[in-house]
Amino acid sequence: MKLYVKYMVSQRCKMMVKEELKKLGIWYVVVDLGVIEILKEITTEQHDLLKINLQKSGLVLLDNKRSILVESIKNIIVEMIYYNDEKLNINNSDYISEKLGYDYTYLANVFSEVKGITIQQFIILNKIERIKELLLYDELTLTEIAYRLHYSSVAHLSNQFKKMTGLTPTFYKGIAEKRRVNLEDL
Repeated sequence: MKLYVKYMVSQRCKMMVKEELKKLGIWYVVVDLGVIEILKEITTEQHDLLKINLQKSGLVLLDNKRSILVESIKNIIVEMIYYNDEKLNINNSDYISEKLGYDYTYLANVFSEVKGITIQQFIILNKIERIKELLLYDELTLTEIAYRLHYSSVAHLSNQFKKMTGLTPTFYKGIAEKRRVNLEDL
């Protein structure tokens, strides 16, 4: 049996979920990507207590199948962008489809209906946020960032960044550095 929890992929969130399951005596096999796989059926009381306890921690136990599917898609995308440095051998749509075991057209339609944007738009928005973070860390060159986020070139990354933010990556980085210096002077 599987339960679905809305949370970002992080060790902290996984540990919180595991602790709640342990407190309630729910034996699990896997806690990953917003999915809890448990060994046996749980009682309604356990389900309700788990839902309440997770909410107290800022996590949501999902009951709606469409919401569950959308959260699974979002978690896969976040994992691809933030935690996967290896180049995918297949395109994003095939990767997401394979991970979830659904036809991509179906996934794309459900996602668009629920979120109001396409999966591709969601991927781009998350890539731009990741680029901003990496620029602020100042540990990688733009070429390295483009490679890490699977852009075909620095020019492609720069064009997409400017289209979404109105700024070039270099200008954005300069603004961030000025802010940091000004804060240090306070």
